[in-house]
Amino acid sequence: MSFAEVRKYQYGDDVRAIDWMVTARLNEPYIKTFEEERELTMVLLVDVSGSEFFGSQKRKREVITEICATLAFSAIQNNDKVGILFFSDKIEKFIPPKKGKQHTLHIIRDLIEIEPEGKGTDIGLALEYLAGIMKKKAIVFLLSDFVSPTYEKPLKVIAKRHDVTGIRVFDSIEENIPNLGLVLASDTETGEENWINTSSKKIRTAYNGIHIKAKDDFKNHFAKSGAGRFSVNTNESYVKKLLTYFQQR
Repeated sequence: MSFAEVRKYQYGDDVRAIDWMVTARLNEPYIKTFEEERELTMVLLVDVSGSEFFGSQKRKREVITEICATLAFSAIQNNDKVGILFFSDKIEKFIPPKKGKQHTLHIIRDLIEIEPEGKGTDIGLALEYLAGIMKKKAIVFLLSDFVSPTYEKPLKVIAKRHDVTGIRVFDSIEENIPNLGLVLASDTETGEENWINTSSKKIRTAYNGIHIKAKDDFKNHFAKSGAGRFSVNTNESYVKKLLTYFQQR
């Protein structure tokens, strides 16, 4: 509901809506009236860190881009505003919410072309930044693989003010690395390269544990905050996941 106007109090009006400052100034009761907002604002929080370039069949970054494009075009179809915040371990770029096809095409172009300065991931930083710039209620979609330092507290703050949905994009190989013997692995966030013996069960368990913990944290943090969530594997249809999620809601 958004503020519409102030008018004189009439018998039967809700006394909780009385504007006491106007009432005191004019020496007779006035109330605030509100109207339902039909126009929605959608904000996309997009992780563009180095880990999003991983994918055994399709890169996580590509899937995130396609999901964002789908959501953005859905928003302009309903004449809603759409904005986007790109983040890594720093705030990369913010495009404020606006209407229109050209604005949406601008967002999609940046989704495809953006070259982030940071390589790491800090979801908490992105949520805190959004809390500082978005005062009116918005529909927020947070897209990431959620391999990040803890973000539980800022998520709770944002979820109280906005309608938040987390979309976790992952690759199944991350949670179950195969036995490939000795392989040269590169960390996409630090750039560090190391030889890893994937035939070692201990090493595979340690690697898998990082991503399993990220999955568990994602589930627990969003459940505690009351925000919506779902996960998408890079080798499955995100369209079905989106439709199922919205139908359930």
